[in-house]
Amino acid sequence: MEPMIAMAAAIAVAGCGIAAGYAEAAIGAAAVGVIAEDEKNFSKGLIMTVIPESIAIFGLVVALILIFVV
Repeated sequence: MEPMIAMAAAIAVAGCGIAAGYAEAAIGAAAVGVIAEDEKNFSKGLIMTVIPESIAIFGLVVALILIFVV
């Protein structure tokens, strides 16, 4: 494997992981506040908290494509 491809895959995973963590911190804090006020919003808060994790999965998919296809 070429070193530049490995570096690109590492940057893809690291960047998406950091972005997902940053987004989830803000959304999680807001979701906890909303759930504390009204428990009926639990499912909406849970869904909104899970959405940023898809960013990390997309980064992993890009990294795997870079490693195995390119």
